[in-house]
Amino acid sequence: MSKLRILTATALVMACAVSAVHAQQQAQRLAGTIERVEGSTIFAKGRDGGAVTLKLPDNVVVTAVFKATVADIKPGAYIGSGAVPQADGSQKAVEVHIFAESMRGQGDGHRPGWYGATNGTMTNGAVEPTGTVGAAGTTGGEPSFVVKYKEGDKRIVVPANAHIVRYEVGSKDDLKAGAPFSIQAAAKQPDGTFTTPRINVGKDGGQPF
Repeated sequence: MSKLRILTATALVMACAVSAVHAQQQAQRLAGTIERVEGSTIFAKGRDGGAVTLKLPDNVVVTAVFKATVADIKPGAYIGSGAVPQADGSQKAVEVHIFAESMRGQGDGHRPGWYGATNGTMTNGAVEPTGTVGAAGTTGGEPSFVVKYKEGDKRIVVPANAHIVRYEVGSKDDLKAGAPFSIQAAAKQPDGTFTTPRINVGKDGGQPF
């Protein structure tokens, strides 16, 4: 292969690598309130008060988020919990997501680096059907339960101030003015708008994270 071809191939590889890194850097979390909807475009206000424009694909996945309580966390339910590790090895929940049955298995496991708290963790798994949900299983007077995932399990302690929500499969009809929304990975476009294949929207008082 000539030096010119080698240099050209190297340049293409580097360009692709830079593009991939740039795309990753552009992906970001968004949250706020929908102000109006025009076709597949959503005009919203971010939590910082700034204007946000979202352009959604026809096959966008909409998840409806409902307010929930500890009583809604049933044995066998598939949940996710953003939490802070405790000295006894348990995880004190900041958030608890009760997933829809169709979301079972999503993000299964326990991992550090959750963005919602200093030293935060995320644990996704099934609530052990041992009758320890709610008042039947407490740690320091607070409800707790064991979450089982592929590599092990963690006890999740749920304080009174934990944010608990329940997910259901939603539709574009749930995207209405006044509804709160959140997006885990929105891609910023050159014109300043954002695109995303998935969006969570609050319903009946539910507040997405």
